[in-house]
Amino acid sequence: MTNFPLHTPETAPEDTLPLFENSQKAFGMIPNLHAVMGASPSLLEAYQVVHGLFMKTSLSADEQTVIWQTINVEHECHYCVPAHTAVANMMGVDKQISDALRDNTPLPEKLEALRDFTLKMLLKRGQVSEADVTEFLAAGYNQQNILEVILGLSQKVMSNYVNHVAGTPLDAPFQVFDWSPSKA
Repeated sequence: MTNFPLHTPETAPEDTLPLFENSQKAFGMIPNLHAVMGASPSLLEAYQVVHGLFMKTSLSADEQTVIWQTINVEHECHYCVPAHTAVANMMGVDKQISDALRDNTPLPEKLEALRDFTLKMLLKRGQVSEADVTEFLAAGYNQQNILEVILGLSQKVMSNYVNHVAGTPLDAPFQVFDWSPSKA
């Protein structure tokens, strides 16, 4: 596999530097995912913009975490599961919800419906059935939420795929939340 460097402000393309500043402000560091993405300022910018937009959705922190972690676990992303566990902690998500997502165990009913719909959207590549949509809406969600699941999915495809191809090493602050598919 190609060795992807972890860029720093000294090695990254010039257009990446303001994006690294955004990362530093948001996380107090440049996460390794961002350091890898730094080789492509366009990708890093897209990731940051989509992340910011997803954070502004109508979904609660718990619901955002369900979408992120459902996709991370299904994609078996060695980096994003621990990173989003740390993010969930910063967002005040209940540890039981994080653990259920990481371990693929049941969630409270409405959140389980969100996980189920997110998985269907992912596995069916967006070609969910009318019954899938009806079931999701019956759980208390709406059409806006369907579109927000798609937004979250687009963010996770960027990060999960980068981590798979680059073998992004886990940052020290995330190592306490280390995860592998065999642990789920």
